[in-house]
Amino acid sequence: MTQGRILVVDDDPLLLDTLREILTAGGFDTHAETDGRAALAHLAEFRPDVVITDVKMPGLDGFALLRKVREREPELPVILLTGEGSVEMALRAVREEGAYHFLEKPVDNEQLLEVTARAFVQGAAGRMRAALNAELKERGAFRQLIGNSEPMRRVYQLIEQVAPSSASVLITGESGTGKEMVARTIHELSPRRLHEFVAINCSAIPETLMESELFGHERGAFTGASMRRQGCFELANGGTLLLDEIAEMPALLQAKLLRVLEERTVRRLGGGQEIPINVRVLAATNREPHAAVRAGVLREDLLYRLNVITIELPALRQRKQDLPLLAQHLINQLAERHERPARFLSPAALDVLKSHHWPGNVRELRNVIERAVIICSGDTIERHHIAPYPLDQRARARSEDTITLPVGTPIFEVERQMILRTLQKTDNNKTRAAELLQISLKTLHNKLRLYRELNLLDTKTQTPQPEARAHTRTDDSLSD
Repeated sequence: MTQGRILVVDDDPLLLDTLREILTAGGFDTHAETDGRAALAHLAEFRPDVVITDVKMPGLDGFALLRKVREREPELPVILLTGEGSVEMALRAVREEGAYHFLEKPVDNEQLLEVTARAFVQGAAGRMRAALNAELKERGAFRQLIGNSEPMRRVYQLIEQVAPSSASVLITGESGTGKEMVARTIHELSPRRLHEFVAINCSAIPETLMESELFGHERGAFTGASMRRQGCFELANGGTLLLDEIAEMPALLQAKLLRVLEERTVRRLGGGQEIPINVRVLAATNREPHAAVRAGVLREDLLYRLNVITIELPALRQRKQDLPLLAQHLINQLAERHERPARFLSPAALDVLKSHHWPGNVRELRNVIERAVIICSGDTIERHHIAPYPLDQRARARSEDTITLPVGTPIFEVERQMILRTLQKTDNNKTRAAELLQISLKTLHNKLRLYRELNLLDTKTQTPQPEARAHTRTDDSLSD
């Protein structure tokens, strides 16, 4: 299996053959050209992962080729080969024009292979990042993660940063937010993606079987162990292991897990051999990790071992602007799976989804959309296709989004209550509140100043005072 495709350019046929032999022996698929223009012409056809070019060549020299390659494929690494007198220029090309590296002639074989391998890894990561950014821009998606909101963009940025490493990652968030999907995305973007991704839910396996599931067992290790069995660590060797709901793992097993993480070896139940493992461990929990430590359900030393980097997933109610994208993605996916005609979501149906609190997050949304897709007989999901919510949730949505005032309440007080409740709803974002109220920002500030002067405003929380009296003073109307 080749590591990648390398385009080598040098006007010296003997050196070109030598470079090709070294790279081919190192596991690379190598294409050679003696001319810069010919190399540029074959760029799209050969689609190299790395370009290695001599600096001094007739016609299109190495520096000009570098600039042309960067114009066409900014993420494609270019390595320069330099002789005496061109080192300073090559160094400047690395610093100022984006060359990946330069090597002095005569080239050391091991250094050539090492630098080329590093360039291949960086180039692959760069192209993947560019493809992901294009996908995010086009349809608000990052692999299987859907959403274009600021909280999700922060998650995507963290995933990009941690995926190339082998560092442990702790993924936190409420149930149903997509923690396993984040773990899979990290694996798919990592150098381990060609190996196994194994996930184990620590809360779903009986305590008596958990150790065997994780570390495996030998034949006869316990009643019913009729054959040798590899555990999750061995199955994920070379790849990634996700320990989901890590805080639900029994305390004794947490101690054994810590030993495995520190020593990088496992011993099967009933066995005496220490088996070396090379596994990246990701962990997930729906608990606040430090609160779990204080409650005595998660070992503090294990938390520190797993918590090299934390990715916290937002609840769906914290990113409701992603609901249209999420709902449409689920409709497309589930309509195809169930062979149903549903293709779109009506505005009224979307309003129903937006009014819900979503305690079950994306998992709950998926169930609601799946039901709607199955019972919808046309191409548009309407309001009546959405499952009715429990009364307490409807009441909560009403209390969050409505104000109830007795008949005869003075207009001044109605206006004041509406302004303050809108500010509360927008987390005191005055610009957004003014937009919702359809008044100017200046008018909003004037009204808040008036309420403050009349002692009808808590200056810290922007909420009405408990003893607030109704005033009938006339002021600018809400239509300003």
